[in-house]
Amino acid sequence: MYSETIFKSVSQKEQVKKMTVEEIKNGESKNIEFKIQLPDDSKKYMKTIVAFANTSGGKIIIGVDDGTKDIIGVDPSTVFQIMDKIANAISDMCTPQIVPDITFQTIEGKCIVQIEIYPGQNRPYYIQGLGKENGTYIRVAGTSRPADEAVLKELEYQGAGKSFDEFVNVESAYSEENTIRLCSDIRKYIAESKGTPIEKVKEITDVNLENWGLLKKSGQTYLPTNAFILLTDNTFRFAKIQCALFKGENRAVFIDRREFDGPLYSQIEEAYQFVLKHINLGAVIDGIVRKDRYELPPESIREAIINSVCHRCYLDHSCVQVAVYDNRVEITSPGMLYGGLTMEQAISGRSKIRNVCIAEVFSRMGIIEQWGTGFQRMIQGCREYGVREPEFIDMGDAFRVNFYRSVPGSGMETMTRGEGTGIESQKN
Repeated sequence: MYSETIFKSVSQKEQVKKMTVEEIKNGESKNIEFKIQLPDDSKKYMKTIVAFANTSGGKIIIGVDDGTKDIIGVDPSTVFQIMDKIANAISDMCTPQIVPDITFQTIEGKCIVQIEIYPGQNRPYYIQGLGKENGTYIRVAGTSRPADEAVLKELEYQGAGKSFDEFVNVESAYSEENTIRLCSDIRKYIAESKGTPIEKVKEITDVNLENWGLLKKSGQTYLPTNAFILLTDNTFRFAKIQCALFKGENRAVFIDRREFDGPLYSQIEEAYQFVLKHINLGAVIDGIVRKDRYELPPESIREAIINSVCHRCYLDHSCVQVAVYDNRVEITSPGMLYGGLTMEQAISGRSKIRNVCIAEVFSRMGIIEQWGTGFQRMIQGCREYGVREPEFIDMGDAFRVNFYRSVPGSGMETMTRGEGTGIESQKN
């Protein structure tokens, strides 16, 4: 018999959001999947169940044609049998336990069944009969796909409440020279961010690095964590930023390209300067005053690059990519949205930290604020600049930010490609 804590009609359980005709006509998405009827083989929808639990949640709607988006409905006399079968299948086939909300509603005179799955806290979730390695799925661009080795490892870290950057790097030895250099750089950043003479900033020591999770004490010596390596020698093959200037609006023809490695904070500055070099620098006349300014807000660009480095998945065998096209600047960061966040939640300011040690140090250095305000600052910067707001794209296994460039007639008196490129100015 079905459980009252799981099965309730929508009228009884108001917190479960009703589907609307408009939502159904919008079709399937990363968080919504349609089925005409409940498949006899439960595995055909169980992949989607675990994928929703491993990412940002979602709904399966039974009684809607995924091709035509027509509401077909299910036989009202079978509704509770369908709900009972779904609950039993999820309980028997998924591990760890997933607790769904299974509801029904009448829409356009037809009954549909809704299975809502929330982001899980005990990741990874998988189909028990397939095992963890083969039965773990994630949601990518409206489809449920097997999790690869890197994604599976990160899901395990999430389930354990750990992050990759806080683990000891067993392949590296402690380096006093690197410690001294890092402490010195952190101190310089603190002084610059506060506008304070460096002499008035306290010395940073290995004890500070230990407190921030960069070093782990082992007897009388230290062991470096992954965060320490990323902020010093950075021996990780894919922990770098690839930058490119392309001709036109696609990746067919390179004009310039660079690859930046080394400490993460150095990569950020180098990538930021690359973008400024390759976007237009012009002049705006404000009364009798001539002001130089870039066509895009530099602080918004810098914020996007910082986010791409600070919040990326370092288990992913991909680099951060910064691409400059004729019509946009595109910044792509490896890894799905972290901790079950949806795009709407991320933009609204909700934040979950993927790399806790890096975020801690960047916060101390004044590079970031730990308030989840990055997206809002990018948006606000573009609004104040009078340019189109940035476009945020959840690619499932990556995250992208697009800044759309100015067009002729934008109000700039002269436009030149960034300093030192040798490209002549042009009149608008």
